[in-house]
Amino acid sequence: MQIRPLRPGIEIISSIHWERRLFDALIPLPEGTSYNAYLVKGSAGTALLDSTDPVFAKDFLEVIKDVDTIDYIVSHHTEQDHSGTLPDLLQRYPNAKLLCSKKAEELLLSHLPIAAERIRVVADGETVSLGDKTLQFLYTPWVHWPETMSTYVPEQKCLFSCDLFGSHLATSDLFVTDPALVLEGAKRYYAEIMMPFRPQVGKNLAKLAEYPCNLICPSHGPVYNDPALIVDAYQKWISPRLKNEVVLPYISMHGSTLLMVNRLTDALVRLGVTVHPFDLSVTDIGKLATTLVDAATIIVGTPTVHVGPHPAVIYAATLAGMLRPKLKYAGVMASYGWSSKAIEQVAGAIANLKPEIVGTVQCKGLPTAATMAEIDALAAAVHKAHAADPNVLA
Repeated sequence: MQIRPLRPGIEIISSIHWERRLFDALIPLPEGTSYNAYLVKGSAGTALLDSTDPVFAKDFLEVIKDVDTIDYIVSHHTEQDHSGTLPDLLQRYPNAKLLCSKKAEELLLSHLPIAAERIRVVADGETVSLGDKTLQFLYTPWVHWPETMSTYVPEQKCLFSCDLFGSHLATSDLFVTDPALVLEGAKRYYAEIMMPFRPQVGKNLAKLAEYPCNLICPSHGPVYNDPALIVDAYQKWISPRLKNEVVLPYISMHGSTLLMVNRLTDALVRLGVTVHPFDLSVTDIGKLATTLVDAATIIVGTPTVHVGPHPAVIYAATLAGMLRPKLKYAGVMASYGWSSKAIEQVAGAIANLKPEIVGTVQCKGLPTAATMAEIDALAAAVHKAHAADPNVLA
């Protein structure tokens, strides 16, 4: 860990968590992650924007030991990976004021041992002068907590966007050097964290568009010196446009469901529909979430366990419901031994997505010729729905 310059008077302190593989005990991190803090040094003051995860607190404090004075510490977001080191920093710099949004004040006081008198609430659009540099605070709620905000430095057209535009990507690169790799990480990050708040993301993108940027500095991953790369990607992800694709998460215990999945996959491919099957016994759930960003349809395949769906299927269906992708169509395939309510329970798990159910297929034991014909009909119904929908790209 070290302090590295980004622009004159703007420096980054990136804590690179190479080996971390799980976030929030939920989100896979195949490429690790990083936690970015930024120093903004003006002619009349210095500000530290965010801090780091507590696991890096000791290293962080060592790295900034030669920074004699910090006048302001800005908290964009209260989650521990951003704010966990704030109590140590406030102790190190007893004269520093902690700047945050109104909602963040409440959250910081309830989450961390911080004295209320150290906090100064800043209003949406308020500015703080550092002399030849200005910090302008922009409320950006629900990307992805209610208190989140960004900071803009107009003199250098630099936006510190916190989690917005972030990517869970451990890299020693300061700036984006491999756009494809970074966009893959950013899309995964969007899918897992931002997608449930897609309408709010759109509102915040419109708001931030009023502030011209040469540099976007997120809290995770490399810095964008070509902001259009990530802004354009976000605009596509939140748009109503869908891909002619089916996401097909499934579990097969004794082979019946797998036969159904293979039949559906072949039928859809023949009709020109792209299929993404995910065997939930081995699937990276983050990859599944990423694929849901653009797909028009989800079809879930499950065997029956004690009358209901396999627990892994319920988990995946519930997760899809929580992530709220913009998909419009859904279907369910289920196999069973003696009785089943699997179709009804899977449909209930994704009901908040309000999809149009294009078909369901259920078979007892091995799929028969009649079952395969039903699967072919399901594929045809998907193809017809996609072809008739103006928002589904051919």
